[in-house]
Amino acid sequence: MFTEFQEISTRDGSISLRSLFFQENFHSLEGALKETEIKFINPSNLKRFKDKSVNVLDICFGLGYNSASLFSNLIKQNSFLKWYALEIDNKPLEYSLRNKSFKKLWDQKVLKIFKSLAQNCKYKDQFFECDILWGDARKTIYSIPANIKFDLIYLDGFSPQKCPQIWSVEFLEKVTQRLNTNGYLITYSSSAAIRKTLRNFGLNIFNIKPNFVSKNLWSNGTIAINIIDEKISKSNLSFTKLSSMEEEHLLTKASIPYRDPTLNSNANDIIQKRVKEQLCSNLITPKEWRDKWGMTK
Repeated sequence: MFTEFQEISTRDGSISLRSLFFQENFHSLEGALKETEIKFINPSNLKRFKDKSVNVLDICFGLGYNSASLFSNLIKQNSFLKWYALEIDNKPLEYSLRNKSFKKLWDQKVLKIFKSLAQNCKYKDQFFECDILWGDARKTIYSIPANIKFDLIYLDGFSPQKCPQIWSVEFLEKVTQRLNTNGYLITYSSSAAIRKTLRNFGLNIFNIKPNFVSKNLWSNGTIAINIIDEKISKSNLSFTKLSSMEEEHLLTKASIPYRDPTLNSNANDIIQKRVKEQLCSNLITPKEWRDKWGMTK
């Protein structure tokens, strides 16, 4: 269990944590709340589910910003929610429930759900049915009933270089098998390895657009969709088709996937296996790609 954290403040005033184990922040310094809205909630187009049912899977629940914002939005529009979360460490949720500035962001029902999840691992009322499954997501995903497909899947773990276990071909296959026909898999990651893996599963890949585009800021993440509803996708201003630059990114050594055939490997083994595969590859290097497109990092 990973329990060593350091509190950090972000520019929008919301709090976050830094994992000393992974040496990585839970959120960007721009803002934990801002990141949730831009990278997960806005692309979800939650108005689609007004007065309707929606199934959501939150992988790597963490402090709970993504789901708290999801709950808050769905409460306002009388949606019927069936929700599952996968998380290995309960300490961030306990931290959120102790933190005054976090609690001020949400209405009482959201906090009531969080308290129930912390105490009982579940919550249920006439609109919401929620279950959080503690443990390694590679194992706990099997505890979700096989017949449940998700309209939204949030994938928000630590970066592939830090926690490749949840970004492997094998785990992503298990995840995408749970995606509904018109469901969205949403992640902050714009990694070529992740995008190429998802595309190889037959999913349509889109870029979550940043507020402004520069040479080094060209994406806020990725949306993968099984079958595209053209009307809905055109009305969603948060994402767009991959640019030529992004398509070429998928032709570099960066696109070589993370592999975990047994779904039991440790991070170092997965990374070393990928490094060996990259060394043997004839694909161009990420540096050559960056140089071509004038990027400095």
